[in-house]
Amino acid sequence: MAASHTAAETRDAGFLELTAGRTAQLYRTACLLTGGDTHLAEDLVQDTLARMYMIWRRQNSWLMGRSRIENPSAYAHQVLVRMFLAHRRRRSSGEMPTGELPETGDQGRDSALRLTLLQALAQLSPQDRAVLVLRHWEDRSIEETAEMMRSTPGAVRTRTTRALARLRPLLGDSLAELASR
Repeated sequence: MAASHTAAETRDAGFLELTAGRTAQLYRTACLLTGGDTHLAEDLVQDTLARMYMIWRRQNSWLMGRSRIENPSAYAHQVLVRMFLAHRRRRSSGEMPTGELPETGDQGRDSALRLTLLQALAQLSPQDRAVLVLRHWEDRSIEETAEMMRSTPGAVRTRTTRALARLRPLLGDSLAELASR
């Protein structure tokens, strides 16, 4: 019994190490995917971590400490993107919070730029938003993005081009003005 308890502790320690190192990055990606909806971003990260833990436990118990997931960090991002896209397909996800963004303590130089980008991203479809975040924020390759979105590289190229074309008019001249500060 003591040996199995030690194996469980080792398994859980590996998962805790993964989450400690990647939660902030998952949250930033989720915020971009959700167009700045921090509550939904938190929910997506928690759901992603819960799903990752279930997978982590199952695979590590079958393989006695050897994981079949080659890159757990990349897999966690893939789970996050897929959960975001699945959330947007559900009927109940049509509810959007209204009103102004709350005042924040961050009066940093780039807060206006960040808000402008988040507002523009929020106006894109979930798939367009996901492809732009993966390609330009996460700096993923076309092939990685295609795999994460369960698509083809050609479809990712096309969606990226079209999403950027939709984003440019939304940003207008304000982006160059904000970025030059």
